[in-house]
Amino acid sequence: MMTQDKRLLGGVAAAVLVAAAGGFTVARWTADTPAAPAAEATKPEAGEAEAAPSDTLAMNAETIKRTGITTETVNQGGLAAEIVSQATVAPSPMGEAIVTARAGGAVTRVFKRLGDAVRRGEALAIVESRDAAQIAADRTAAGAKATLAQRNLAREHYLYGQKVSPRVDLERAQAEAASAAAEARRASVAAGAANITSDGRGVVVASPISGRVTSENVSLGAFVQPETELFRVADPSQIQIEAAVGPAEAQRLAPGDRAIIDLPDGTTTSARVRAVTPTLSGETRAATAVLDVIGGRLQPGLAVRVRLFPSRGGASSAIVVPEEAVQSLNARDVVFVRTPKGFKAVPVTTGQRSAGRIEIVSGLAAGQTIATKNAFLLKAELGKGAGEEE
Repeated sequence: MMTQDKRLLGGVAAAVLVAAAGGFTVARWTADTPAAPAAEATKPEAGEAEAAPSDTLAMNAETIKRTGITTETVNQGGLAAEIVSQATVAPSPMGEAIVTARAGGAVTRVFKRLGDAVRRGEALAIVESRDAAQIAADRTAAGAKATLAQRNLAREHYLYGQKVSPRVDLERAQAEAASAAAEARRASVAAGAANITSDGRGVVVASPISGRVTSENVSLGAFVQPETELFRVADPSQIQIEAAVGPAEAQRLAPGDRAIIDLPDGTTTSARVRAVTPTLSGETRAATAVLDVIGGRLQPGLAVRVRLFPSRGGASSAIVVPEEAVQSLNARDVVFVRTPKGFKAVPVTTGQRSAGRIEIVSGLAAGQTIATKNAFLLKAELGKGAGEEE
């Protein structure tokens, strides 16, 4: 029994020694191994990019053009310093020509059709006319009489020099020569004004300006009366903008005032006030502001909206932008300011609204470029990015 107890005590002691030795080894390995730094535990994985600010959006110029986003550079001037009006693109007085036949007759040839380009002086049609033949005959007869009168005058000069004819005959010959020359000039001018053909059988219907045929009222073989409108030719580069403004606004405008034309596609172009009619239209009770376009080619007849900035208007530090430029993002009114890499959402404080325009009281500075048309696409892109981060 004693031997059995000793053997049991020895086994227990051996187990205790083994456990102690194992604990010492684990403790020693733990002490010898350095702990990982806290910074390494929070360091992002390789390849994980730093998060971009939530109010910026990277976008190159090609993408901006492809998505249809337009931009505008803002300037100071509140709604009180801006006149918004509907206007129409019209040809200038030198930009449209009504082409008529100078003599009555039948149309024998037609060279141009609707939409064709023409040069100044180029023939559009030919009208064969008895009136043209008469004009050509008058020119020929007047030229012959002038030649005969000059020969008689030369003979009288010779006879007077030889003391054969009296001076009165020389003076009569001089008067007849002058009269015949005047008649020849008149007949030549009449033929030139009628634009008589070289064979004298018809008149050439020619365009007085370069441009394109915008109206055609002629058929081959048709008989036309003198001064009948046959064609209209317009030069698209010779245009003006005619805007209707109220009596009070007309008094604030002056020649040279700046204007911006809003086109249907969302783009804008610059213009200047050339003149304002001193009287009101009997139908609209409004004056007409005539604007010259600075660059760009607009189609006559196009309806546009113009923003006039009168020099006699009240000064204001507020900035006016289109309503579509202001977007609501995270319960804030923002506009998207153009940056070198894309756009940035800038919070703004808005003011009055009128005719699709809104005042920006604070948040924008004059000279900054903002997104106007399709600005909601930028808002949607930012919202999508925020949802992906969440």
